Amino acid sequence: MRIFSGIQPTGRKHLGNYIGAIRQYVEGQDRGDPAIFCIVDLHAITVSYEPAVLRERVYDTTAILLAAGLDPERCILFRQGDVHEHTELCWLLSSVTAIGELNRMHQFRDKSLAQRELVSSGLLFYPVLQAADVLAYKAQEVPVGEDQREHLELMRDVARRFNSRFAPEDGEILVVPEHRIPEVGARIMDLQEPTRKMSTTGGTPEGTVYVLDEPKAIEKKFKRAVTDSGNEIVKDPEKPGVSNLIDILAAARGTTPAAVEEEMRTARGYGDLKVAAADAVRDMLSPVRERYEELRGDEEALETALETGAEKARAIAAQTLAEVRDAMGVGPRR
Repeated sequence: MRIFSGIQPTGRKHLGNYIGAIRQYVEGQDRGDPAIFCIVDLHAITVSYEPAVLRERVYDTTAILLAAGLDPERCILFRQGDVHEHTELCWLLSSVTAIGELNRMHQFRDKSLAQRELVSSGLLFYPVLQAADVLAYKAQEVPVGEDQREHLELMRDVARRFNSRFAPEDGEILVVPEHRIPEVGARIMDLQEPTRKMSTTGGTPEGTVYVLDEPKAIEKKFKRAVTDSGNEIVKDPEKPGVSNLIDILAAARGTTPAAVEEEMRTARGYGDLKVAAADAVRDMLSPVRERYEELRGDEEALETALETGAEKARAIAAQTLAEVRDAMGVGPRR
């Protein structure tokens, strides 16, 4: 099975990124044939940014992924901007993508409201480039968080529409991918505002747990986590704060929310749940933070890993692009 997923370049990865995406990458690198992971610097330029900061954040993200357990010998890890096939395929796929579909994307509507000076066309085309990222590698599986489900459905529609229009009757050119969303922890919420997703940009500083947080910072944030009325520790739509803590604890331990509820039947109150969640998250993230410190200082090694991965990625993407160009009548006949 071929696996592909992309991740935004920022060193400020939070707990939701780790549980919903990064940990899935590590678990998938031995299932994938190959498993391909991309740091999407081209997506990052659709909003306001500083060029020098972007380059630093690519290295930050690379170091975090390697610290979490990604091994360039067991997967393909590369920087999106190094493989030009992504942008050409994006343009070709735009011919089978409806503008109305892009206008209806929730992330476009939300992010465009925040761009007061300029709403870039790149923000609108973000899902088309995202489709090209995945379809270039004919990936069957895409590990994503719950918030990317809408974009995944769009790329599935794009692949079907392309095949219907350009593929031979007895086959397909582009693979229609399936999502892989974790059963536990697919949507980690802000500890201070548990009705909102944990976020680097839109969350609260006290409610966002970062992968690189020191242990005492993690403990402090969980200690101050907002809970709910009553004292029963159960998952319930009416108890978003407690439900979020149960999900986090279950995900960090690799167990189920039901098992956490059973364990917490003898708890003295929400304080015990907060302590247990903090301990589990600290134990899960501390090795990553320590390994990151070792890796981040060697930018030459990080760059070498990305360049090597790009060569491997380019060999796959170039073949798909050639097939797409030929089917669409672009350029000389193969």
